[in-house]
Amino acid sequence: MPIVVRIDVELAKRKMSVGEFAERVGLTPANVAVLKNGRAKAVRFSTLEAICRVLDCQPGDVLEFVDDEEPTP
Repeated sequence: MPIVVRIDVELAKRKMSVGEFAERVGLTPANVAVLKNGRAKAVRFSTLEAICRVLDCQPGDVLEFVDDEEPTP
């Protein structure tokens, strides 16, 4: 999948548990796991805003585009 979610990296930097993060963002720990494992098909802007507020970061800190296609010559 070309969009990689880096929530785990940001949580580690802040020494924050998934449970604390989930509670502060307003998600269930199961939904945080779906995001972290790359199984989410969409993220609401309101959820992304809450994630950025809790982690004090920018959307680009938690979402990264990784081109998984071979470059064409």
